[in-house]
Amino acid sequence: MKGRSFRMMLLALATVFMVAGCGGDNSDKVSNPDGAVAFAIHEQSDGVPGKLLNDVKAKSEGAGWQFVNEIAGGNANLQLDQVNKMVDDKAAAIVVIAQNGDSIVPAVKRANEAGIPVIATNRDINGGVFTNVVNNERQAGELQADYMAAHLPQNAKVVYIKGDMTISAAVNRYEGFKEAIKAKRPDVEIIASNSTGDWSEAQGIRELSLWLGMYPQIDGVAAANDYMAMGAIKAMKAAGRFNESVIVCGVDSIDDALASIAAGELKMTVKQDANKIVETIMGLLQQIKQGQSPEKGDVLVPMIAITKDNLSQYK
Repeated sequence: MKGRSFRMMLLALATVFMVAGCGGDNSDKVSNPDGAVAFAIHEQSDGVPGKLLNDVKAKSEGAGWQFVNEIAGGNANLQLDQVNKMVDDKAAAIVVIAQNGDSIVPAVKRANEAGIPVIATNRDINGGVFTNVVNNERQAGELQADYMAAHLPQNAKVVYIKGDMTISAAVNRYEGFKEAIKAKRPDVEIIASNSTGDWSEAQGIRELSLWLGMYPQIDGVAAANDYMAMGAIKAMKAAGRFNESVIVCGVDSIDDALASIAAGELKMTVKQDANKIVETIMGLLQQIKQGQSPEKGDVLVPMIAITKDNLSQYK
């Protein structure tokens, strides 16, 4: 009997250690579908991130769900604390626009262990288990290349202004453009691109001012966002090198970019379909509220090319 009791005790201890060793990852279970929808955003924004927050908030509250949100103000450590509190408060789901894709990972893993689904959007998260609702950023570059391929002269020379290359959106936009223009128009040469950018109009002015002094021929400018594209146009105007034959393309469809297209300066921009992203997020939240765990991995939302031909649909 003593031997049998000892063996049973060992079996019980082994079971405890096996359960502890599993890490408590309940990412396939929704622990509290009746909890609040929580939204953590990296900073205050009037652009696409701000629209995502405001629209998800309005639609969640319209559905009768409790909604809470936190704004990190560009502080990655603060956002980590904010998301950890959302986990402690047993949110139904956490939507994250990350300030820093690495710093936020411990909070995402805590949410996984607590059975709280995480939905990432707009910016990268580099670990943990989550559903990633994002625009097809590579397609943005491909659409710019499509337009340029159809309108550039033979043997054209173009430059590309990159965004922050630590963010996958910037990398994918550039790679999409570079590969598509090469495939569609092998005669077109990308004569210059910067190592990384800060998404600002000032960045566009700086890069084009430098390149205009180096290259006597620039037929086209592709930029990773509209602000840098608009800066490029300003620099070319200041240098007396801008005319209607120069093709400048941006991304984001900001109001100034749409006005520039109407004026015949910017030739095209690529719209991040924020409405579709919100619609997709709300569909996932509806699943979660019904106790269903959403599928993990990337959910890609198509982008839209805007030119003078279809501008009236988006102004």
